[in-house]
Amino acid sequence: MFWVTMKILFFIIVDPQSVTEIGIIVDQILPTHTSDSAVFFHSVGNTVSNLIMILPPIYGALQTFRDGLEIRYVWSFLGLAAVGTGSWCFHMTLQYEMQLLDELPMIYSCCIFVYCLYECFKQENAINYFPITLLLFFSIIVSGVYLLWKEPVFHQVMYGVLVACLVIRSVFIVAWVYPWLRALCYASLSIFLLGFVLWNIDNIFCDSLRAARQRLPPVVGAVTQLHAWWHILTGLGSYLHILLSLQIRSTYLKYRPKIKFLCAVWPTFHVESQKAS
Repeated sequence: MFWVTMKILFFIIVDPQSVTEIGIIVDQILPTHTSDSAVFFHSVGNTVSNLIMILPPIYGALQTFRDGLEIRYVWSFLGLAAVGTGSWCFHMTLQYEMQLLDELPMIYSCCIFVYCLYECFKQENAINYFPITLLLFFSIIVSGVYLLWKEPVFHQVMYGVLVACLVIRSVFIVAWVYPWLRALCYASLSIFLLGFVLWNIDNIFCDSLRAARQRLPPVVGAVTQLHAWWHILTGLGSYLHILLSLQIRSTYLKYRPKIKFLCAVWPTFHVESQKAS
């Protein structure tokens, strides 16, 4: 499964028009199982969609490090990249161990987000060990229980608790402290929420959606993979949240933060070398 998926990805990247070649490969592997073939294309789409959670965060981590900003924000970007990498590995292999590599980093990275956002109004380079210990203890307990219980709802609820903490804190800051950051905050929340809605639709109507996609051309079917859109939208929403957190922190420390667009499309965070007076 792994090497076949890599071959499919090679054709997609090198020659996006080579749908015929891709079909030949799948037909050779799954000649009589239409449902297996559909699942295979589903897996490829869900794998490729994770790139949005890998490449931009790595660039963000490098840029944050070059700007000399606090290391916690480098870890925020790398945490998001770890989620994308884990999800890539899971959807490429469909193995339980890789699923853990996808799901547990969601908890760990979100804990980093929580620490950054709740410590944004502290002295520069200050380290507060109490919330670090609390979040570390939370991560260990969630990991241990999930490894023993293997109940997806438990993981979802624990992740939801962390996301709720981020939402409450973010809305409070943009409502009462920095109202000019409302657009970025609400964009991040709305995009993430849209991804969450599509993920639930995909879970609830999975069989119906899969049957409908089998009647569509391959390209059309690929863009209707709601789980892939969950990756894209939650990855973008999480990335924008990190930019929001950086904006809040840099403004408090009297830096000169700027959002620049890479290739006039993708938002990136930069700070000027001198602080504002």
